[in-house]
Amino acid sequence: MASGGPRMEFVSEGTYYGKNCVRLLQHRRLGDSHEIKELSVNSHLSLSTHKGFIYGDNSDTIATDSQKNTIYALAKMKGITTPEQFAMDLCQHYLKTYSQVVRAEIYVEQAPWRRMDQSGEQHAHAFIQTQEATRYCVVRQERHGLPTVWAGLKGMKILKTTKSGFAGFVRDKFTSLPESWDRIFSTIVSGKWCYKDISGINFDRAWETCKNTILDVFAGPPRTGVFSPSVQQTLYLSAQKMMAKINQIDQVELEMPNVHYFLADLKKIGMENNDEIMMPTVDPHGIIRAALRRVPNSRL
Repeated sequence: MASGGPRMEFVSEGTYYGKNCVRLLQHRRLGDSHEIKELSVNSHLSLSTHKGFIYGDNSDTIATDSQKNTIYALAKMKGITTPEQFAMDLCQHYLKTYSQVVRAEIYVEQAPWRRMDQSGEQHAHAFIQTQEATRYCVVRQERHGLPTVWAGLKGMKILKTTKSGFAGFVRDKFTSLPESWDRIFSTIVSGKWCYKDISGINFDRAWETCKNTILDVFAGPPRTGVFSPSVQQTLYLSAQKMMAKINQIDQVELEMPNVHYFLADLKKIGMENNDEIMMPTVDPHGIIRAALRRVPNSRL
């Protein structure tokens, strides 16, 4: 900078460092029956000073290798009951152990293992990974503060072949989409929700309730289904009913991309296609997102 020029000042915001994708498997032997939990953990720490970034002074830095070892050690010492509880254990450890840590944020993703089912009986020690939905959580805790716990799911691909439409939308000179009152509705759901109160909550049960609520709103009753006039309404009703069922949920954020299945053109090869053969597409795709927050004193 030239002499006499303006002095530049900077403020550090959102500065952290840590270790990502620390993978571990907890294997517990309970007599003849075994249990497993496989996690991928991101550990992010913010410090009271930024001298490691600014001056290269590492005297306050907890090495990312130490963070990796801490994840393994706490899994051994505390055990893993739920992703949310393990993330809170890690936050509390960092804040209690290191006075220079002002914020800890932990992301935990759980691999979807379940017991093998053989002739209606669950196997004692054999498991199969099912990709119905991936469970995760994000826990953030400031020094002298309570943990903020977000739970979530992603990668839940669902489809129904009827009881879905999209009509009455704006039409102008650039509109080519025809209106539809009977179409395939497919999406890959991702979402998260924040607990305003975690005392006494069963994280496993709450997660299952949220997942099943989304599925119920999407599909409707098994024999009749339910009509969806838009992805927007299905998404909004899902978030609304999640908060209605679980009082501890304060916020919900959901995304439902519109995964398109277009009718394959068989006329050019002399064949009729009566909505039988469809072409799945990936991009471009519609994206629909909603974020709902509970109004104070709401009975929802």
